[in-house]
Amino acid sequence: MKDTKDMKYMRNIGIMAHVDAGKTTTTERILYYTGKIHCIGEIDDGAATMDWMAQEQDRGITIQSAATTTYWKDYQINIIDTPGHVDFTAEVKRSLRVLDGAVAVICAVGWVQPQTETVWNQANEFHVPRICFVNKMDRVGADFFGAMNDVKQKFGANTVAVQIPIGAENKFEGIIDLIKMKEFRFDPKDEGETILESDIAPERLEQANEWREKLLDEVSACNDDIAELYLEGKVIPTDLLTAEIRRATIAREIVPFLCGSARKNTGVQPLIDAIVDYLPAPNEVPPTIGHHVKKDENHEVVCDVNGNPLGLVFKIQYDKEAGSLCYIRMYSGKFKVGQQVYNVAKKKRERINRILRMHSNKSEKMDSVVAGDIAVIIGFKFAQTGDTIGNEGLPVLLESVTFPEPVISVSIEPETVSDGDKLRETLDILSKEDPTFTHKDDAETGQLIISGMGELHLDVLVTRMLQDFKVAARVGKPQVTYRESVTGIATHTEFFEKVLGGNENTAGVTLEVKPVSTLDDQTKALYKAYGSNLYRCVASGAGLKNKDDKIPLEIFEAVENGITNSYNSGINYGYPCTDIAITVTNIQYDELTTTVFAAEACASAAFDKVCEAATPELLEPVMDVEITSPKEFVGDAMSQITQRGGLISSLESKPSIELVHAEAPMSKMFGFSTSLRSVTQGRASFSMEFSHFQVKKGGL
Repeated sequence: MKDTKDMKYMRNIGIMAHVDAGKTTTTERILYYTGKIHCIGEIDDGAATMDWMAQEQDRGITIQSAATTTYWKDYQINIIDTPGHVDFTAEVKRSLRVLDGAVAVICAVGWVQPQTETVWNQANEFHVPRICFVNKMDRVGADFFGAMNDVKQKFGANTVAVQIPIGAENKFEGIIDLIKMKEFRFDPKDEGETILESDIAPERLEQANEWREKLLDEVSACNDDIAELYLEGKVIPTDLLTAEIRRATIAREIVPFLCGSARKNTGVQPLIDAIVDYLPAPNEVPPTIGHHVKKDENHEVVCDVNGNPLGLVFKIQYDKEAGSLCYIRMYSGKFKVGQQVYNVAKKKRERINRILRMHSNKSEKMDSVVAGDIAVIIGFKFAQTGDTIGNEGLPVLLESVTFPEPVISVSIEPETVSDGDKLRETLDILSKEDPTFTHKDDAETGQLIISGMGELHLDVLVTRMLQDFKVAARVGKPQVTYRESVTGIATHTEFFEKVLGGNENTAGVTLEVKPVSTLDDQTKALYKAYGSNLYRCVASGAGLKNKDDKIPLEIFEAVENGITNSYNSGINYGYPCTDIAITVTNIQYDELTTTVFAAEACASAAFDKVCEAATPELLEPVMDVEITSPKEFVGDAMSQITQRGGLISSLESKPSIELVHAEAPMSKMFGFSTSLRSVTQGRASFSMEFSHFQVKKGGL
């Protein structure tokens, strides 16, 4: 095995796809053929290596992204198997942020499915090069070329076949490699480990030549040497062709397509070769851009083992014995066991007690972790998802990950008073692990409310609390998390005056609020920059300019805190506000009597009154719903969604299924899964994710 400190022998990849497309099954085969495991675990048997959580084995789905490292032909491959269910999209996003390449697993029958679109767009957001593996070629309705065309039509991707299948459905035998122009079959006697190579059969040669021509057309367009050999009819060296496909893949000019059946142990070894051949090493992707805190400017982080140490915590996982496991991607330099490091985001020093190389839920000790690698660090007390770890000499913040807001809530309360502290401690651990899971105390009812991305998401987390953490608690029925906003424009000046401890406290604040929809695009971007999915603009920013510096900075910060706290507390119903642009147009300041307390209280009162004057409204979440149904049940499936106030936006026909696109209010979707299964004999499935907020008619 080569020294993996030489980054050209390292790959950081993710396996991503729609739920049930075969991600975990494909990963199991990769681990088997690379010698990491000695027998193949099946998801249906609850024995998949990467689905190690009890709930993953019970439900047959991936919930947490699992990390593992394996080796193939002198290359180190760090693999993250990500969830496919839309409720766990945060896990996918966290993983894609730190990967250099990805394998998109596409179902040969379902083609592009709803969550495929989500993960594909997330990969675009983080500029991740990818290859596609069309899985389940042995299934009824399998169509490799249809799947490839679907990706091209939906995403505008330049899809290029580097393999084509030999047959399909029950006649699927193997693959034709268009680079080597050979047929490959995989011996079922030893679980596909023996690969049988042969010349292309005469009856398949015409089709193979046709797709080889298409491949060469794409590649020669970008490479003069290949173009010259191609036009002259000369043999194109395999190494030259592979190198150009690699360059174009890393530049995201093409998406190579492969095929097989992971469950039938067919086509997996060529997929591992493609990971090594076409996906980038850590130093082959553009440098990461961070923000230098002291200089207040962007800073380019080059992936260099000898550079300043810098890494990003992209996942936190709780372990009963070790505490917080901090998954870190190193972008520069080197961390060693026992080293003291600096949490740039928290401005705290931390110590590295242990460094581990993870294999699913097992691990092996490491002395150090270097640039380009992924590992787990134990010992951090303050680190959270998105934190940058480095040293004080180079305080650079790497881009933080943003997550969608939770849209569904339930109340939870401890069985006994003594369980209360344990419950809150458990909630803190789970919300540290999963940024889309939140908890808060309802000011009006005194209830403890937990929120997440969907019914399955909350069900999984509640089950973990009750079973894994042994917390005795009662859980209420799911409730929709609403939002509040305004429809009008209003301005209000608020004065605050109060004597406390014999001292006079005064302040004055003038606020203007308006709907974000009334702003031009440039101003929208400016307002949005002021806070994590909330639109606001306060005195310390682009609103009031403190030209004469008479107003201290702490007064500006107090005004901002007052507005932020009120924004999150709502107007009439206590739900967080959204899409309200807030501008502080004036602060009345007296250096003798204006205090931080007075400024914050005044800003809070001003917010409440100005929003009341701007015609407040209650918003409810609307979900994008995608239903996959056999053709004979599609009418019943559509009826179920329309009965719940949903609107059908489109119907997409595929070889053996129909895909229904719809929008529906979240409040009407509780129990939809049971209803859909009952009218389709359990053969239809659906997924949904948050789309937008709309005005809720009639209030609560």
